[in-house]
Amino acid sequence: MKILQLLPIAFPWIVLSASCLALLHPPFFTWFSGNLITLGLGGIMLGMGLTLELKDFKQVTKTPSWILTGFLLQFTLMPFFGWLLGILFELPPFFAVGLILVSCCPGGTASNVIVFLSRSNLALSVSMTAISTIGAIVLTPLLTSGLSGNEIDVDAMGLFNSTLKVVLIPVLLGVFLNTRLPKYAPKIRLYSPAFAVILITLIVASIIGQGKEIILNSGFALILAIMTLHLVGFLTGYIFSKLILKDEAVSRTISIEVGMQNSGLGVVLAKENFINPAVAIPAAISSLVHSLYGSIFVALFKMKSDE
Repeated sequence: MKILQLLPIAFPWIVLSASCLALLHPPFFTWFSGNLITLGLGGIMLGMGLTLELKDFKQVTKTPSWILTGFLLQFTLMPFFGWLLGILFELPPFFAVGLILVSCCPGGTASNVIVFLSRSNLALSVSMTAISTIGAIVLTPLLTSGLSGNEIDVDAMGLFNSTLKVVLIPVLLGVFLNTRLPKYAPKIRLYSPAFAVILITLIVASIIGQGKEIILNSGFALILAIMTLHLVGFLTGYIFSKLILKDEAVSRTISIEVGMQNSGLGVVLAKENFINPAVAIPAAISSLVHSLYGSIFVALFKMKSDE
């Protein structure tokens, strides 16, 4: 019982330790792949949904400026910095294109986990992830081709189905159960953060294990560029939204949404649309970097919330 309650606090160290183990011996975690990742993300979102009520989403619709601010920052700041850092770090063309691609991706479900654990605005986070994913159908290929000069096709129906399957349906089911089973939902909710930590750790470590060779051979400049990209995303997302909206919880949420990209989508798009497999490398490394940053921000934001 007590161990489960302590897991969210130790999230940064758990993710880092599992990632190191995945690099040392990938089979420790690569078994958690394919449909298990989809189910794991769905389970995380279901647990989050159990913490929400319909009134939470009604509040979000009353403040469209929150969604609009986050959406604009997501698809302006990150693509710009992705393009700029490729130049500043003098990355080879295939790495530079990969960095631009991942910076143009929408927010991923991992951001919802981080918002959940950091006690920020989960309803806003889920809404932003869904809306940015739908917007990515047009904006991701448009921005990527515009900034890199390479055409890229996005599977619109695949994106839509993924959003339904992994985000919207589990969350709505959780909200429904929370409303219909008020006696049982709080008991399940008590352990949701711990299981979220376990599942997101398995997912991140699995991705790292599968991309071991790519990551180890990718070069220091690329890793530093990706670390800079996500750090700048977190910081500028927070600063701009705080200046514009003047709401602490909302600013933390937008910071996380802007700083964390759907790196898994970036890997898939790179593999399907570019001949050179190295274009997928930045997205593979990005999954670890933004998860580690996110886990650190969980600790910082929770400390701020407690204060």
